[in-house]
Amino acid sequence: MSSSPAALSVRGSRLALLVVGLCWLAVLFDGLDMFIYGSVLPHMLEEKALGITSGQAGDLGSYATFGMLVGALAAGTVADRIGRKKLMVSCVTLFSLASGLCAVANGVAVFGLGRTLAGVGLGGLLPTAISMVSDYAPRGRAALTIGLLMTAHHAGGILSAYVALWIVEPLGWRAAFWVCVVPLLFVPVLAKWLPESLSFLVAQGRTAEARELAGRYDVELPAASDKPAASARWANLLGLFRGGEWLQTLLYWLASFGGLLLVYGVATWLPTLMRSEGYELGSALTFVVLFNLGGIVGMLVAGRASDRFGAPRISAIWFALTAGGVFLLSVHMPLALTFVVVFLTGVFLNSAQTMVYATVSIGSAAANRATAVGWTSGMGRFGAVFGPWLGGQLLAANKGDWGFTAFALAGFSSMVFIGVAALRTARRTVATGMSERTMIGAQ
Repeated sequence: MSSSPAALSVRGSRLALLVVGLCWLAVLFDGLDMFIYGSVLPHMLEEKALGITSGQAGDLGSYATFGMLVGALAAGTVADRIGRKKLMVSCVTLFSLASGLCAVANGVAVFGLGRTLAGVGLGGLLPTAISMVSDYAPRGRAALTIGLLMTAHHAGGILSAYVALWIVEPLGWRAAFWVCVVPLLFVPVLAKWLPESLSFLVAQGRTAEARELAGRYDVELPAASDKPAASARWANLLGLFRGGEWLQTLLYWLASFGGLLLVYGVATWLPTLMRSEGYELGSALTFVVLFNLGGIVGMLVAGRASDRFGAPRISAIWFALTAGGVFLLSVHMPLALTFVVVFLTGVFLNSAQTMVYATVSIGSAAANRATAVGWTSGMGRFGAVFGPWLGGQLLAANKGDWGFTAFALAGFSSMVFIGVAALRTARRTVATGMSERTMIGAQ
């Protein structure tokens, strides 16, 4: 006896909830591991742990983001070979074990290796998790589901602040990295309960398995498509530079570079820079909580605002507001006012970069959309590597008060780049429309 559509819909919702819930927890641990270094860094510098100096601390922060660059670039190829599920399990295992290596490190070199390996796992997990929830999201709600998934990363940042506040003081900085090993206990749960990606099953020719799973839970089966040949992929990349497109592509890449420099620079150095401004450690870690709470709110607000007013406009405005907020943090204000500024900065900063990707996606042709977004993200990752290094160099030169100013300038530059790109797009659209009307009139 066949099940009713209503019953199938209920089962589909339950499966979506299961997949999104498991991926949300995985990304939560991703965020915890990413932000924990910045949260415990003030303790490490104060104790001179492992002999780390301010300059070395910046280098170590960049190691993790470099690992994320490698992990993000390799994720697609590896997932195509072993499957999305196995890659997610491998990534959680890798960054958990790498945190254990950091916890037992007896020198800067071993600690740096641990942060680099953790970065590889962190960088590979997020795009794979997004792919998974996209496959199983309820019909018509993929964007909302991805937005909810992204809140987990900021929730992990909030958790890192409390780990530093409650555990590091009595037990030391190594205990914080032992906490980041706990996700290993989650790996068997992920391996047992997370279904394989439908897109992967279809791409591997396991259509019967994919069709049975999709039909059982009323999930839409992805259409089969041939993978582009290497020559086609290179043609898509070259298409980003043909004619006048090279300037537009460069503007997007520069906006992404400044945006991720700002995101990871602030994420790594916020507690330390706030302490250098004279705030107590407890207040500095509260800033991390407020910053990530703002990120959660911003992710939910920016998408709706962009749908109404356009992603390029919102991205430019958000970067301008971010630059203003970050610059204000260099001014010693009353504590309550500083809390408000940090929260609002988190709202705008963490979603401004996301709107760069939305701008590129919307403005690209369907044939090379994935290439355009992927390379914009990849170029931005170099900013993610540079941001933590820059903060460390400024502190090492006893110019910590310039840290917020430097990050504010990065936000301002991204506003300019995305704004100019948006204006060029608008002018081309107007010119195209006038040309079409002229042709019609001539006929």
